[in-house]
Amino acid sequence: MIIDSSIYEIWFVTGSQHLYGEETLRQVASNSEEITKGLNASKHIPIKIVFKPIVKTPDEITNLCIAANSNENCIGIITWMHTFSPAKMWIKGLSLLQKPMCQLHTQFNAEIPWKTIDMDFMNLNQSAHGDREFGYMVTRMRKKRKIVVGHWQDNKVQKKLGIWARVVLGWNDLQNLKIARIGDNMREVAVTDGDKVEAQIRFGFSVNGYSIADVVKLVNAVTEREIDELVEVYASDYDLTPSLQENGKQRASLRDAARIELGLRAFLDKGGFKAFTDTFENLEGLKQLPGLAVQRLMADGYGFGGEGDWKTAAMVRALKVMNFDSNKGTSFMEDYTYHFTPEKSYVLGSHMLEICPSIADGKPSCEVHPLGIGGKDDPVRLVFNSPAGNAINVSLVDMGNRFRLIVNEVEAISPKEKLPKLPVARVLWDAKPDLETAATAWILAGGAHHSVYSQAITTAHMEDFADVAGIELLVIDKDTSIRDFKDKLNANEVYYHLFQNNL
Repeated sequence: MIIDSSIYEIWFVTGSQHLYGEETLRQVASNSEEITKGLNASKHIPIKIVFKPIVKTPDEITNLCIAANSNENCIGIITWMHTFSPAKMWIKGLSLLQKPMCQLHTQFNAEIPWKTIDMDFMNLNQSAHGDREFGYMVTRMRKKRKIVVGHWQDNKVQKKLGIWARVVLGWNDLQNLKIARIGDNMREVAVTDGDKVEAQIRFGFSVNGYSIADVVKLVNAVTEREIDELVEVYASDYDLTPSLQENGKQRASLRDAARIELGLRAFLDKGGFKAFTDTFENLEGLKQLPGLAVQRLMADGYGFGGEGDWKTAAMVRALKVMNFDSNKGTSFMEDYTYHFTPEKSYVLGSHMLEICPSIADGKPSCEVHPLGIGGKDDPVRLVFNSPAGNAINVSLVDMGNRFRLIVNEVEAISPKEKLPKLPVARVLWDAKPDLETAATAWILAGGAHHSVYSQAITTAHMEDFADVAGIELLVIDKDTSIRDFKDKLNANEVYYHLFQNNL
């Protein structure tokens, strides 16, 4: 299980004031409870929504925000002003609030009751301007939040709330995420490195280095019985090539791969790590590169980044938490090679070993093949194609004065022909709006050669994530033009320069 989402909750907070009398306040509370029940019944919202008593004074608001901060199970709050709630009451509470916030601009009734509407109805249902008063103060305080507008029973509204709920679930996971950097960064590589201290300040996750010897110690402690049991799982879950089957000439390689997986998993579990990196330049003591092990750990929800890429490892984990209950996958990815033709150009995404089988189209094949780098025995890996469909590629990069999140919308397609000699997992995609524009924009933005590929998460999720994290977002989609993209880059440079210097 990637994460137990049932223990987490989002608080539904309704603002009002004492001006309207006790009867109106009782109705406000009753309506808010009904909305909470309706949201909890929605198939689109995966996190429990918890009704909180109506807040009517500065002290009540402040105490609720403090309680939200200190409650480990609360991962965010949804605010709604059923009536008018004078926003100066919210200043202290909002200044203390550390949890993500969504402002739901809705009203209890969907339509105006034309024949019966009177001033009592108007006084009760004032969210049209109550939320504007509240919205001014949040904006005045320069606090990022999600704004969802529409009737609470509308599927579109519930879908947007569901996306935000998944994002704050992923964000909450990052606050406590420990990433093990086994070895260091691949030598002389720039984009996979970065400021780990600033990342912890911004995102919450910690990155610390460990020797491969710490892993090897646990690999060597694995028993033959444990290996036997795991090899049986391999035989059940994957199509083993004849050489890896029982009595096959490379059966020992499969057992070595199992030993590495068990030892690596033990190391991660012992340290409480949910994401990790390695580098093939520093794997002394392992018989082969941990290809199969990494693939299976990612399938179980661990984040991973190759060659020391801790930023991608963190994002793989975050996106996997966001789509914890989806049958669509998310994987570490690399833009590997291109297919250029006059009619259409495509990207073949892959990596030398570590692509997550959650994006496999069917049952993966478990194979062993030579690998020309690393100086190890031939490693075992899962080989597969990925299914067609819409997806995104996500890259988090350190720009020196800020973190930048880059998203390219793509459409995966079936390979044009069979790939009988390509011994790695792969996915072929059409980058939006086209490869030439997308690659130009990606390179202009400083996007990494590593990314997170997901068919479960969308640009809407990443937009919410960037707002929660307070980082820059650049989207490359069907509407992207290089001229406009350059203008956006230049404007962002000015904006973030001024923001950093508090001007």
